[in-house]
Amino acid sequence: MKDPRPVAVSFVCMGNICRSPTAEAVMRHLVREAGLDDKIVVDSAGTGTWHVGEERDRRSRAVAKRRGMPITGEARQFLRADFERFDLVLALDEDNLRDLQRLAPNDEARAKIRLLRSFEPGAAPGSEVPDPYYGGPEDFERVFDICLASCRGLLDHLRKTYRLET
Repeated sequence: MKDPRPVAVSFVCMGNICRSPTAEAVMRHLVREAGLDDKIVVDSAGTGTWHVGEERDRRSRAVAKRRGMPITGEARQFLRADFERFDLVLALDEDNLRDLQRLAPNDEARAKIRLLRSFEPGAAPGSEVPDPYYGGPEDFERVFDICLASCRGLLDHLRKTYRLET
C-alpha cells in the first residue's frame, strides 16, 4: 500500500538565499508541471544563521523570474527537528553535506542526506552546485541550469521510488 503522506524534500545550502531557494523554486515548478503538487512537498533551508528572515538574493530571484520559476519566501535555518519532517535532505555541496551529517540525530536521519547533483544525469560523483554569491550574473545562470538538470533527475527518482502518479 502506498503511503498517503506526501514525499517531503528539503534543499540545503549555507545561507538559504541563492542556491537552495533556486533548487526549491525549480523543483516546485517541475512538481506542479507534473501534476504532483499533492504528492511532493518542497522546501529549502540553510545550515547557517546569517540570513535567517531575509528575502532571497535579488540575483537569484532575477534569473528565476526570467525563467518563469519565481523564488519566494525568506531564508531559514535547517534544524535538527527537520529530519523528522523530510524524507530527503539534499545538500548543495560537500561542506553543507558534512554539516548536515553532524547535525543528524541518528543513522536514520543521516541516510536521508544526499548531494543534489547525485540526481543529475552525467554528473560526476561528488559534484557540487557552486556558490554564485561572489560571482557575476553568469554564475547565477549556471546554478539555475545545474538545479534544473538535477531536479529533473530528482523528480524521476521520486516518481520511481515512491511510485508517484498524477
